Amino acid sequence: MIFRDIGLTGAWLIDLEKKGDERGFFARFFCQDEFSQKGLETDFVQINTSLSVEAGTLRGMHYQLSPFAEVKVVRCIKGALWDCIIDLRPDSPTYRKWYGAELSEENRTMLYVPRGFAHGFITLSANTEALYLVSNRYAPSAERGLRWNDPVFAIDWPRTPVEVSVKDRSWPDFDPAFHGTDLLRSDKLVRSPIPTGVSV
Repeated sequence: MIFRDIGLTGAWLIDLEKKGDERGFFARFFCQDEFSQKGLETDFVQINTSLSVEAGTLRGMHYQLSPFAEVKVVRCIKGALWDCIIDLRPDSPTYRKWYGAELSEENRTMLYVPRGFAHGFITLSANTEALYLVSNRYAPSAERGLRWNDPVFAIDWPRTPVEVSVKDRSWPDFDPAFHGTDLLRSDKLVRSPIPTGVSV
């Protein structure tokens, strides 16, 4: 696996290290030893998938408050999407900074999203499917989100969304009290398993 530092503390792009021949290639999608050597999460409780029919579908920006904060490892397995994260940890040197990258079935790149980051994406082609590892179960009481066009973050999306859920359109302007950033300080971001739920 090839880990690329993207300039946001604790976040990584991960490329496959392919071993190929005339048949194709073999590569690790996940390796506990290599993640451990980087100090990354290795305990994942769910592998989720989402399919977006229309190009321009936007999902995000989602996260959970501590003690239910989650790590995600996101990959696009069909089509293409532009994946985006925002560091919401108030004690982080990259607090309130965002990063975006194209993930596609062609490049097979993954994005490692640490606890304390909001995450979302917009699809760049029709019938795009994302696959992601998640380190904690869905906790409705801890769910929070940022509006995709919140001026505080001024994300430079690669295209205008054509499909956004009512919930994702309705998140209030960024407010540290509502958005719970005090619960995203590094010393509070510990893993805490909870009863199984499903995020929609």
